[in-house]
Amino acid sequence: MNQLVDRMVRAAKLDVNLYEEVEADKGALGQATLVVVLSSIANGIGTIGQAGAMGIITGTILALIGWYVWAYLTYFIGTRFLAEPQTQADHGELLRTIGFSSSPGLIRILGIIPGLGAIVSLGAAIWMLIAMVIAVRQALDYKSTGRAIGVCIIGWIVQIVILFVVFSLFGGCGRGM
Repeated sequence: MNQLVDRMVRAAKLDVNLYEEVEADKGALGQATLVVVLSSIANGIGTIGQAGAMGIITGTILALIGWYVWAYLTYFIGTRFLAEPQTQADHGELLRTIGFSSSPGLIRILGIIPGLGAIVSLGAAIWMLIAMVIAVRQALDYKSTGRAIGVCIIGWIVQIVILFVVFSLFGGCGRGM
């Protein structure tokens, strides 16, 4: 447990060496999964006034699915379209590094304090995005932070399109009933 907490703190501190460490540690997938779950539970608690208790369960399930899809998109884009000569990665490396980049999301639990929800949510989102760029840069062995930012932006756009299509399909089915 001490190793997990230490890794989460180092991930939140944007420690490049931590991201290299979990990239190489194939046994860290369980820890990365736990970080994603804890971060989404913290978000659920922080937004319980808006989403209710069911929001914690739904949010956690969606966070896990989103993490997996995001890691795959990042892997695909980063190794196929924006690879540098030294780029070498697998899906597991991105799952582990991106999972740990969710560590700053634990502060979202503070959203439960009246008046802090939006500020905490925005701060956590920015912090997690910066951590994700570092995670992607390290996992894909990029020398360029700009390239890692590009992968994240392209992946974000692709994920939005996918979510739009999925929600349109399910939304369309629900209206016909």
